[in-house]
Amino acid sequence: MLDKFLETLYNKVFVNIVVEGTKTNVYMEICSGGTQLEMLDNAHATFETDSLNAKMLEFIESYTRESPYFYISVLDNSLSQGVIPTCEKNRLSYYHDVSASEYKCMDEKWTYFTSKTDLYAIEKKYQKIGVDFIFSPFSVLSHFFKDKIDSVLAMYILVEDATISVAVFDNGELLFGDQLDMHHIVEAEGLSSSDLDEDISLDEEGINLEDIDVDGDEMDSIDDFADIEDLDALEEIDEFAEYKDIEEELYEAAQDPDSSSHEVEFNEDYRRFVLIQSSIGNYYKDKKYESRFIENVYIADNIGTSSELKKYLEEEMFLNVYVRQADVSMEVCELTKMEFDV
Repeated sequence: MLDKFLETLYNKVFVNIVVEGTKTNVYMEICSGGTQLEMLDNAHATFETDSLNAKMLEFIESYTRESPYFYISVLDNSLSQGVIPTCEKNRLSYYHDVSASEYKCMDEKWTYFTSKTDLYAIEKKYQKIGVDFIFSPFSVLSHFFKDKIDSVLAMYILVEDATISVAVFDNGELLFGDQLDMHHIVEAEGLSSSDLDEDISLDEEGINLEDIDVDGDEMDSIDDFADIEDLDALEEIDEFAEYKDIEEELYEAAQDPDSSSHEVEFNEDYRRFVLIQSSIGNYYKDKKYESRFIENVYIADNIGTSSELKKYLEEEMFLNVYVRQADVSMEVCELTKMEFDV
């Protein structure tokens, strides 16, 4: 009873840490104590580091030193995590070997897991301030789209700087999930901005122009091409000109000297598209999962992607795509407050 009374005398400070690539977002909420939390103030800062440096520590402690009731929450951005469409312990191993993982059942329907080693690394990384909660991006995704997940069959996607979390839900039932690495596609597909600048070269067995004999009949056959006139008059030419495949657009973006920033966004969105496309393919092909047909995709966009990602999914895969802007650090804060049943 004394502890409950003391809580009402102090504010609660919620510290929420989300690493995004080489940067870290820290979102604070200061709430009044008691059974009903009321936000009094908040603060948001971004630091050019993926670790806890002195500047970030000072920012956090400037708030936490004001109250003994502060809570540190971190988003798990490790790659060795995922979700399993069951909570039955004897069936978990059918989908994934969880012997080296920590896992938790959600809504008595599905399970999320992550490597024990990665959890230890997170705790060690923030040992100066301590960690109270480590949240899965799949928990963020399911909470963010709760209004849709409970009633709509769709693929739900959380887009972050370095990772993409993918899950398929049907009326609250998890069918499939995947954690995707943005850096993996560069190695797997060989797609990078530098690759687009490279000239196309013929291999050793390709055509050597010096070997072509231009004398005699061969020259006459070449001259025959000169008899074709006014190709532009063909209607088909205009029709073909209206369409460009993704590779064409990537190449043209790379050739435009004024589009370097656009090219970066363009290439990153293309990599995201290829990753999501591959994940959808795994969902349909892997017999472990019940693959119901997907028509709708809901994207929680934490980084401000360009419209290209939506365009790729709609035009290349014929999906209905809906995008919501998300602030993951604020969503983590909401999950933390839910732990207090408020």
